[in-house]
Amino acid sequence: MRISFVARELGSGLKRNFTMTLALVVSVAVSLSLVGAALLLGAQVDRMKGYWYEKVEVSIFLCGPNSTAFNCKSDVTPQERKEVYEGLKSLGSTVQSIFYESSDMAYARFKEQFKGSAIVDNVGPDALPQSFRVKLDNPDNFTLVDAALAATPGVESIQDQRKLLSRFFQILNGLQTFALAVASAMLLVTVLLVMNTVRVAAFARRRETSIMRAVGASNMSIRLPFILEALTAAVFGAGLASLGVLSIKKYFIDARLAPDYTFIAFVTWSEVIAIIPWLFLIGVLTTVLSSSVSLRRYLRG
Repeated sequence: MRISFVARELGSGLKRNFTMTLALVVSVAVSLSLVGAALLLGAQVDRMKGYWYEKVEVSIFLCGPNSTAFNCKSDVTPQERKEVYEGLKSLGSTVQSIFYESSDMAYARFKEQFKGSAIVDNVGPDALPQSFRVKLDNPDNFTLVDAALAATPGVESIQDQRKLLSRFFQILNGLQTFALAVASAMLLVTVLLVMNTVRVAAFARRRETSIMRAVGASNMSIRLPFILEALTAAVFGAGLASLGVLSIKKYFIDARLAPDYTFIAFVTWSEVIAIIPWLFLIGVLTTVLSSSVSLRRYLRG
């Protein structure tokens, strides 16, 4: 089978079905863009997890005048506060750093965070308890801190920041699942469009394929031009989707989000570029397999 013949048939097929091929390119581009967005979101979630879980702390809130915990008989005493600190030090290498924050320090930080908000006028220093903020060698060692200090006099509560982050990441994972579901639905639409496009093209050229079959052409010789038409549309569509993903990184993440949200670890260019081959792979496999299945009925006669 000569390459020139296949190329000629491919060009002829693309011209005849230009409108449907264009629709296929757009469909592939939209569906793969959604896939790319979902993969990008997944990479972002993984990067944020690695960044924030390294910075996660355990907050140990001490008894204050408004405490209602069972082991808070009154405001924490200096001796009780010292015992809590010594209990943390006794955990050895599990505890990497300990930072004490008084009620006045907590109130000053609160006023800075909510500057300009009416809530500041309704909160006094007594409403914010003293606390220890503890950095662990491994966030999973929270249970060691909790077991050692939960019943210690003067301790109102022990808060694991991972739980707060976990809820946030659950929301992001839910968004990723939703994006993948929408992308899957669009890929199904793309598969149906590919199959319909190939069937229309095969029906329009049924006389040519009959002649080729009559002169002894192989199934692959008849099938290849149609598959290459779908493959060409897939490559163009994947290319457009890739440009969309790269544009999100450059014009939305780097230009808009990164300058304003410096405390967030955003996906790197290497992580974004790693998504591109998957878009081409999914696009090629989807179109080649669906067009091959669609052509099987035309190769039996």
